[in-house]
Amino acid sequence: MKAAVFLLLSLGGALGLKICSFNIRSFGENKVSKPEILKVILESITRCDLMLVMEIKDAKGKAFPRLISQLNRKYTGPKPEYGYVISHRLGRKTYKEQYAFVYRKKLVSVKSVYQYPDTQPEDVDAFAREPYVVWFSSPTTEIKDFVIIPIHTPPESAVKEIDELYDVYQNVSQHWKAQNFIIMGDFNAACGYVPKKEWRNIRLRSDTSFVWLTGDKLDTSVKESTKCAYDRVVLHGSTMIQAVKPESVEVYDFKTKFGLTEEEALAVSDHFPLCISVNAAKRKT
Repeated sequence: MKAAVFLLLSLGGALGLKICSFNIRSFGENKVSKPEILKVILESITRCDLMLVMEIKDAKGKAFPRLISQLNRKYTGPKPEYGYVISHRLGRKTYKEQYAFVYRKKLVSVKSVYQYPDTQPEDVDAFAREPYVVWFSSPTTEIKDFVIIPIHTPPESAVKEIDELYDVYQNVSQHWKAQNFIIMGDFNAACGYVPKKEWRNIRLRSDTSFVWLTGDKLDTSVKESTKCAYDRVVLHGSTMIQAVKPESVEVYDFKTKFGLTEEEALAVSDHFPLCISVNAAKRKT
């Protein structure tokens, strides 16, 4: 294992880790079947070493594996470079979504997965789509392992669910002896869904041990008529916080990159991917 890590560190210098989240609006067979849309999605994924994908609406369970197959066939060598983990279909009544994580297997691996049970006393079923939590190992970075808690809130419940993420963190930190946490996803934390007066009541924001890398003025929306910080990244754990430079926050504007019209871009998603970079491990001298 040490030899493998040394080899990775020797290939062009130490390797950091780019972590992204992407709400691919209503992702399913329809989008995988359209080459012009699939091309943008694949390019967005390959820019990252680890990507959280949200709003997967794939009742037959075929679209996402097809996406990964295309990813490994078109963008990598003879051996599959990307792996993934995906949640069960989550949601109330008939409306369901899935969370998934796509990752470069040479840089990151999955230690464990945990479907948050959403059964807190006196507050059962707090989430429309309860977080599918994953504990990752990352030998080439300053942090050797970290937990990602993903979330896609319904706009009308954004305040409540963002606050409830505090309980998710506490639950997961008891379930696993992990120290480094990233809470990320489509918080719907802007443009009227979270009024300014409500922020002081959100524990994830008022507790200063949680660091919000993304400001309230960050624009992650594709529509030109809106400038909304829907998507967010929150860190917890001193080592985790030190390992991510705030200036590494990046919104990937695929509309400009591919020269798309607003209509063409919205056919891909109404969200741009949001990325951060974790520092590479320091070389021993």
